[in-house]
Amino acid sequence: MTILYDSTLYGITLYGIKNCDTIKKARRWLDDNNVKYHFHDYRKDGLTLQQLQGWTDELDWEQLLNKRGTTWRNLPQAQKQNINKDRALALMVEHPAMIKRPLLDTGTEKHLGFKPDLYKQIFAPIT
Repeated sequence: MTILYDSTLYGITLYGIKNCDTIKKARRWLDDNNVKYHFHDYRKDGLTLQQLQGWTDELDWEQLLNKRGTTWRNLPQAQKQNINKDRALALMVEHPAMIKRPLLDTGTEKHLGFKPDLYKQIFAPIT
């Protein structure tokens, strides 16, 4: 088996939560396409405010915040009202399930969500 992309060379990291169905699909796609990556589980491996702030250099904090999930929906209305970047990042550190998944860091760019066609484009064979 030829590894097309190796995380030790490219710094590929997939961030998420192990039991998330979308994470499972993304990991299966990466494995099936011989992309070597590091998986970082927010719950097991942790997450810092500095990491999130760094991600917002490239991704909008509103994209990172998953308002469709049950964690967000179960928050008291007072915490959801007038949400801004600082409050959102603090909530995401406290409740990592609120971060849109997966977050794929290729070492040069970051992508949110999983779509096979996007991953195909990102990991087109090296020529």
